[in-house]
Amino acid sequence: MEINFSKYADGLVPAVVQDDQTSKVLMLGFMNQEALAKTRDLGKVTFYSRTRKRLWTKGEESGHFLMLKEILIDCDQDSLLIKASPIGAVCHTGADTCWAEKNEVEGPGFISRLEGIIRDRKNRPEENSYISGLFKKGINKIAQKVGEEAVELVIEAKDRDDSLFLNEAADLLFHYLILLEARGYNFKGVTDVLQVRHDKKSA
Repeated sequence: MEINFSKYADGLVPAVVQDDQTSKVLMLGFMNQEALAKTRDLGKVTFYSRTRKRLWTKGEESGHFLMLKEILIDCDQDSLLIKASPIGAVCHTGADTCWAEKNEVEGPGFISRLEGIIRDRKNRPEENSYISGLFKKGINKIAQKVGEEAVELVIEAKDRDDSLFLNEAADLLFHYLILLEARGYNFKGVTDVLQVRHDKKSA
């Protein structure tokens, strides 16, 4: 679909900017046809400033750019969803977002981000990367590490040191994600199986 800039008299359409990793809404701006074209060309989110009456690339003065990841058009073709990766604070007040929310990856969202890092280390190995080194050693070594971490977690579960227990749990999950990637799967594939089991049990 193409955006319908003629729908509004001023030729501007609202553009909601969302962090591509955290899904937090960062800010709202307006784009005309030229702003959208420049956003695509530069790879940096560019708006039409209604106060300055000109194109304005977010971060052109502060260096806090919004690096373009994806552009989506809504069903009515009269607004945009811009997925971007922010460099620095987004709001002029210094806040992460224009609604003063913290822009942090939490819970399952961070799992997805970690999976991306693991996948990148597999596809583009780095010499000093622990993850790349594990992939180089092969599936047997990765599976062995998962087993070792599982045993260590069981041992810590019997003690009362919460910090050690959580750290061992994190180690196990980390190596489990590497094993899934080595087999060509991801964490969502596992949660999908759990969802199917739950649905069958609830039916």
